[in-house]
Amino acid sequence: MFDNLITISSAVFSMNSLKLKHIGMTIIQIVALCLIWLFSDWLVSTLHIPLPSNVLGMFLLLALLFSKVVKVKWLKAGSNWLIAEMLLFFIPAVIAIVNYQSLFEQQGLKIALVIGASTIFVLSVTALVVDVVYRYELKKLRSTR
Repeated sequence: MFDNLITISSAVFSMNSLKLKHIGMTIIQIVALCLIWLFSDWLVSTLHIPLPSNVLGMFLLLALLFSKVVKVKWLKAGSNWLIAEMLLFFIPAVIAIVNYQSLFEQQGLKIALVIGASTIFVLSVTALVVDVVYRYELKKLRSTR
């Protein structure tokens, strides 16, 4: 009986330590992504680059990934968590709508049209890029056989 209890408790401890390790790695990866953004924000403000710091940070991260200085697996868990919790980051936009109700009453249709058009544009460009990359990978896969 005690052997079963010890086996169960060691299995639970093992699962908890794996879960804690995953949570710790996710937090470290999120911090790394934030540090890339902070560095790009510093670059934009110091060098007066006419580009938003988040866009520069994405280009910087892309360059690090392509140069293999950073591996995808080093940031995957943190990126997955950020994507999964993306709705949380849109709450300030909802609060802005409540705070600036008069602006939305006057300009709401124009704002909605711009948001709709930009969403369609982003989705279209994303679909095009995914299609091009998919075809490229298929071609590359066929050539290696």
